[in-house]
Amino acid sequence: MRINKYLALHKYASRREADKLIEAGRVYVNGKKAVLGSDVAEKDSVEVKGPKKTYRYFAYNKPRGVITHSPQGEEKSIEDVIPLKGVFPIGRLDKDSFGLIIMTDDGRITDALLNPRNEHEKEYEVTVLHDLPDDFQHKMERGVNIGDYTTKRCKVKILRNRSFLITLTEGKKHQIRRMCGAFGVSVTHLRRVRILNIGLGSLKEGAYRPIEKEELRVFLKSIGT
Repeated sequence: MRINKYLALHKYASRREADKLIEAGRVYVNGKKAVLGSDVAEKDSVEVKGPKKTYRYFAYNKPRGVITHSPQGEEKSIEDVIPLKGVFPIGRLDKDSFGLIIMTDDGRITDALLNPRNEHEKEYEVTVLHDLPDDFQHKMERGVNIGDYTTKRCKVKILRNRSFLITLTEGKKHQIRRMCGAFGVSVTHLRRVRILNIGLGSLKEGAYRPIEKEELRVFLKSIGT
């Protein structure tokens, strides 16, 4: 396989970062400097020389109205409103949703966290306009036809007549809103409160905090990094 793919699969770096390491002359295959686009086999000896990059991870409470990616016109993105430089959001929350976003400069974790085959838990607090149907929890948990797709099984905890917690292991576009829509229920508030072991807790809207120590160790282990 290509050397940059090999380095990404073995968690040295993302493919883009791997190319930079190769260009900098820091990657060696069987004792010789690697070149961009070269192939490598599992039996080959691959070494990355020099200091190992230190990555940063943050939990950010995205306010409603802030765009995660690709703002248009007068819209503001996370990068416009957060003072952190050199980091990017993993995943999305739509403009009208708010809550937990993980910010990092570690491109290695993007696919590990977002690929639906990995079934990582994400928990949301939801408020709707009208009372929930009596069979709402049971039918939501077993999967809902949202038009072009039937959602995977999930966990639902009813909090009050018009609010509930839902834990998903996938993330289709506007999934929770579409799931509720299948019951004729409109979402008024949608807040992500947890990604794996990373919780929003008491983090104020628009604020961020570092993810570190044991919390970070557990998080990275859970996504295989």
